[in-house]
Amino acid sequence: MPDQQARASELRTLLNRAAHAYYVLDSPLMEDAVYDRLYQELLKLEQEDPSLQRADSPTQRVGGAPAKGFTSVGHRIGLLSLDNAFNRDDLNAWNERLLKVIDRPANTALAMVGELKIDGNALALSYHRGVLERAATRGDGSRGEEITANVRTIASIPLRLQIDDPPEWVEVRGEAFIPDDTFAAINDERERRGEALFANPRNACAGTLRQLDPKVVAARRLDFFAYTLHLPGDAQPPSQWAALEWLNNAGFRVNPNRELCSDLAAINRFCDHWEQGRHDLPYATDGVVVKLNDLSLQEAAGFTQKAPRWAIALKFPAEEAPSRLLQVAVQVGRTGAVTPVAEFEPVALAGTSVSRATLHNADRIAELDLHAGDTIVVRKAGEIIPEVVRVLPELRPSGAEPVQLPRTCPECKSSLVREGSEAATRCVNSCCPAILRGGLRHWVSKGALDIDGMGNKLVEQLVDRGLVSSIADLYRLDPALLASLDRMAEKSAIKLVTALEQSKQQPWHRQLYGLGIRHIGEVNAKTLAATFLSMDALNQAAAAEPERIADLHGIGPEISDSLGLWFTTPANQQLLKDLQAVGLSLEATASEREDAAERLSGSEGPLKGKSFVITGTLPSMGRSEAKALIESAGGKVIGSVSKKTDYLLAGEAAGSKLTKAESLGVTVLSEDDLTAMLQS
Repeated sequence: MPDQQARASELRTLLNRAAHAYYVLDSPLMEDAVYDRLYQELLKLEQEDPSLQRADSPTQRVGGAPAKGFTSVGHRIGLLSLDNAFNRDDLNAWNERLLKVIDRPANTALAMVGELKIDGNALALSYHRGVLERAATRGDGSRGEEITANVRTIASIPLRLQIDDPPEWVEVRGEAFIPDDTFAAINDERERRGEALFANPRNACAGTLRQLDPKVVAARRLDFFAYTLHLPGDAQPPSQWAALEWLNNAGFRVNPNRELCSDLAAINRFCDHWEQGRHDLPYATDGVVVKLNDLSLQEAAGFTQKAPRWAIALKFPAEEAPSRLLQVAVQVGRTGAVTPVAEFEPVALAGTSVSRATLHNADRIAELDLHAGDTIVVRKAGEIIPEVVRVLPELRPSGAEPVQLPRTCPECKSSLVREGSEAATRCVNSCCPAILRGGLRHWVSKGALDIDGMGNKLVEQLVDRGLVSSIADLYRLDPALLASLDRMAEKSAIKLVTALEQSKQQPWHRQLYGLGIRHIGEVNAKTLAATFLSMDALNQAAAAEPERIADLHGIGPEISDSLGLWFTTPANQQLLKDLQAVGLSLEATASEREDAAERLSGSEGPLKGKSFVITGTLPSMGRSEAKALIESAGGKVIGSVSKKTDYLLAGEAAGSKLTKAESLGVTVLSEDDLTAMLQS
């Protein structure tokens, strides 16, 4: 037995090293026949004695029995998406914003890393003591689907990290993809079998990762590039470039077409090169990802609600195609905004057939000088969203009339308005069926009240038949009435009424989000609900203390103003009364209030009632750590310096915030000063 254990261990080590050399380094260590014979020896040992099987064994890459389904798992570290830049002006604007956020002069050169943006599917890999423990899809960024069995079949993902003394945990992010030649072979095989062809490699990859049978995944030979590393505490490398080197040394395949650039000009040269060079690559790429290299500066820059401030994806110009405009339809959204949509003869773009594209607003129609029957040029912005780029006026039909937005709402025939400098044209009739339908769909959506069984078709029926005129009316529906509607039976009607009743117990932040107040998404709703524990409290703050709302992390004056406008609308106040009348609390539950009280338990500390602004690089702690210490001691951290600011915590390279604080007489603290205050 000891000999067998030792032999199995030796075989695992050798075969994993050989697989890494073949799939990652493109430098085979042995002939295929030798690998196959050693593989069969290991497989036989494990079959004869299952106790010899290990999670990092190459025999585990072929996959086990088909799964019954996928489970949702939370990510240890969230997978945020990236903001996009569609041209160099966007890239320059991002760089300017970044310099302001980290308090650097406008002409400061920042070291950045340029990486090709792979057109695949993001994966989150979790390693425990060096062994692959779990793999999951991106999902919504917070939670994804566990697909560990499928990911084990990807040969370029190490089952065991190739480093000595690995950390307790390692989180790796990267992109799974299908190379072009593999994709062509897959479609050739599907065509021979009479099966529908995949539209493009990205779709094929997404469908493959969600196969219930890992053997199918193994057969499609997916590949993987790693690009993000998370390690515990002090083990984290100091820069993005060093993190990529760490990943490479640990056995991951890291895209070799990357570059450490000294400034934005070097990044532009990198982008120029790959805008042309991408066509010679054996895989699809749709842009360049630009990241601030210094991880301490990344921490200082922080995040918006959806994306890191220290990174951006510059999309390559998309392929274009001409088509003939058939008509311009008009859609009315839940906020009343009227969106014109171009409908044109179908064209193939980026692997899909496209026949519709938004025209955004009246200004865009005028800018294009769009006429009926025009030949238009269409592309996919970021190779995802169809858009009309320009018109070919030389092909315009004789006597063609200019395209204009209608003067009245296509749904309710009310006059459309365009206020001030707003680009959008709106229907302002709160009883408009389109606005009502949109509001209802939003209220019942998964992120809001999550009412199972309330689909789009049912919403349309309820509005079209005049059975509901507000969100509150949903809770007045009875099973008998619902059962009389199309595709509704008694059982499903009872189930829906039960779901409506249960939705009254959804958390306060979901109720707030469900109201569809402009600029308030799921994240902002959670932030507001954690501070203002009822609709009444939020209403009062919006009226009397809008700055208190604006000072919340991630909120700002735009959202504060939007809340103020919403609460001053009589129809909205009536809606709140109606919702409370049908049993919606519009306030935090007892447990939510207890959680809030726990968060504020530190408010009796030495910094109670004091406001702080943090700027620059601190000697021994990150900004997030400093913020946590201040808040735990009862203080409040805000984003900008004003006369009301009590203290400015300033580190190295403090910029404009320090200048402003000194001019206003705000007390400036060092890290040592803060430590002394906390210990007092």
